[in-house]
Amino acid sequence: MAALEKADGRAAALLETQRLPALGRDEIHVWRVSLHRSEKPLEGLAAVLSGDEGQRAARYRFARDRDRFVAARGLLRVLLGMYLNVEPRQLRFAYNPYGKPALVPQPDGTDVEFNLSHSGDLALYAIARGRAVGIDVERIDPAKGTMEIADRFFSAAEIKSLRELPQELRTAGFFNCWTRKEAYIKARGLGLAIPLDQFDVSLKPGEAARLIDARCEPGGASRWRLVELDAGAGYAAAVAAEGQDWRLRCFDWGEVASLPFKTFKPFNRFAPFKTSSAML
Repeated sequence: MAALEKADGRAAALLETQRLPALGRDEIHVWRVSLHRSEKPLEGLAAVLSGDEGQRAARYRFARDRDRFVAARGLLRVLLGMYLNVEPRQLRFAYNPYGKPALVPQPDGTDVEFNLSHSGDLALYAIARGRAVGIDVERIDPAKGTMEIADRFFSAAEIKSLRELPQELRTAGFFNCWTRKEAYIKARGLGLAIPLDQFDVSLKPGEAARLIDARCEPGGASRWRLVELDAGAGYAAAVAAEGQDWRLRCFDWGEVASLPFKTFKPFNRFAPFKTSSAML
């Protein structure tokens, strides 16, 4: 109980001293966070989790996986708490039939939408107002980016595009395709109820991310916008959101020794890839 009260006190102090950039309805905010945390921050983050989240964490067999889960969920609560001016432990989540989390409606009607993804020690969070959003990040592993896997999950057009790439570009093309497809289905909130071969995304390295065709959703290609994210060396990432009229703002959150973090800053190494500067 004492640890919990201490964590809430620190979180409340953070809310009073830190001011996030305003989240406009025409913006998507993406945050990049390292999940590699020292012991004290992890203790504090564990203290802001709900009871069921704590139980989920306890079920992990390996400490590394448990710590990553605690960091990812705790940081989600801290981040959303700062946007909503609510103590992180007080946030409540609901899940749709396909497992997509959402905030329980707020008393003031605030319509903040979010999505998160993590791979290895890296997590990305997408935050929006009044529009569905999905995000995905994957650590690039050539052993997992094979034509055999593509043949099982990608559409015919995507498989053709991937085969046409030079061998040295296929791994990048594979993970471009995978993260864009994941971002789209996560934004829609239907999970694998959407057959992965029933829509096409761009995948050629250097080509702008886009939803080319959505046979699973009439009009879907114009409803959603995809943006590739440069999440850092060794990673592929993408974000998808409703509408074409939004701009992307990206931020990096560093680590300090106390719960949860001392500061945030815009980061200049994490930006949309091959996107017009007018849209940033």
